[in-house]
Amino acid sequence: MLFHSGSAVVASSITATALGTERPGRVQKPPNNLRALIEAHKTAYAEFGKALHEIGGGSGDPARASREEERALLVICGYPAVGEGDRLAKARYLLEIEARGELDLAEHMQAVLRSTMWKG
Repeated sequence: MLFHSGSAVVASSITATALGTERPGRVQKPPNNLRALIEAHKTAYAEFGKALHEIGGGSGDPARASREEERALLVICGYPAVGEGDRLAKARYLLEIEARGELDLAEHMQAVLRSTMWKG
């Protein structure tokens, strides 16, 4: 599983691979781990909520937690779901996020649209 700040590192690495930015000029085959990406986002989202509640205690860093949650969500948006199961899982999860009003940045839409252009 992916936890805490390590999830941002793994998520950004997966994003680079999924979006084909890891090696300029080459689009690589995406990893088949959408469930792990969703779990990483859920973990980052929970950490963000925890950091918000700990603002008064001084131990949480809501700005950092927010950035990590945002990166984890962008990874899912940019994930090039190839199979029907992945496409449905990605769509369902993003619809849940959108229903909470949290799929609201231009980067989200750009990543989703770019993910549909992936060719193996």
